[in-house]
Amino acid sequence: MKKVVTFGEIMLRLAPPGFLRFSQTNSFDVVYGGGESNVAVSLANYGIPVEFVTRLPKNDIGQCALMEMRKHGVGTKHIVEGGDRLGIYFLETGAVSRGSKVVYDRANSAMAEIQPGMVDWKEVFKDAQWFHWTGITPAISQSAADACLEAVRVASSMGVIISTDLNYRLKLWNYGGDREKIMTELASFCDIVLGNEEDAEMHFGIKPKGLDITTQGEQVKAEAFLSVCQQMKTKFPRAKKIITTLRGSISASHNTWAGVLYDGSTLYQSNEYQITHIVDRVGGGDSFMGALIYGLIHYPKDNQKALDYAVAASCLKHTINGDANLVTIEEIEKLMRGDASGRVAR
Repeated sequence: MKKVVTFGEIMLRLAPPGFLRFSQTNSFDVVYGGGESNVAVSLANYGIPVEFVTRLPKNDIGQCALMEMRKHGVGTKHIVEGGDRLGIYFLETGAVSRGSKVVYDRANSAMAEIQPGMVDWKEVFKDAQWFHWTGITPAISQSAADACLEAVRVASSMGVIISTDLNYRLKLWNYGGDREKIMTELASFCDIVLGNEEDAEMHFGIKPKGLDITTQGEQVKAEAFLSVCQQMKTKFPRAKKIITTLRGSISASHNTWAGVLYDGSTLYQSNEYQITHIVDRVGGGDSFMGALIYGLIHYPKDNQKALDYAVAASCLKHTINGDANLVTIEEIEKLMRGDASGRVAR
């Protein structure tokens, strides 16, 4: 089987234990993760050969991030060494009516200072079937955006399937880049586009027609996003599938979770899950994307099954502490069959 390639930044995550606030803690739990590395870990976990491409500093912390990828079976031979530091993000985990908080410390990171020409993309994609990037990478610096554009151009020229998770991040995009122009050019190369209503609106000004969508409450109707998918398909005609995750936020601890997939003619809808005791929602979208890529590779003629697999996998991710989804194919398929009992396996 040909490999999948992901490209982006892996960071050091520092979080107070449990549900402590930053002001209460005297220690931090350490996790390594990032949008594209999380996707890579999911794919490796499902048995898909995968390579993660990034730039890491040549120091002990960069080595720790490298070891984390290798531990999960992710290929690292195309990672570039250089720069002075690994990006950091601090996470305060919310509960009930108190939302989680993220504080970034990633300015001038090794990945933020990557330049076009540092990665030999023709060598990277020589035996690849799929390339995945997210909207986080072009948000961290102009040079990272330029390197990402270089990657999608080479991948496209070599016939590699290209996917993106649009991943709008309010606290990024502060270097002065033209967000809409950059994201429009990058997304125009994509065959598979994942994004929620905020991503579509903030990147491209696309809104659901005749509906006011908010991030509060549990009433998130799949049909409401058909107009978003149709507008996205019109804007990006190369895209064969437009996918949207549907999260209803009842509280920080209780979300509803579902998804839709539009292939240009049919809107596929998943079951809706009630996630009532969230352990860690960070990486939920990444776990969806990783499982979606797996599903589209293994069930290329069954959009419904691919979507259902992605939603079930990402539902289970909310029970896993850390950025990456570490559930098994068997656990995902069990949930897809309707068994959400959580009984002890003896």
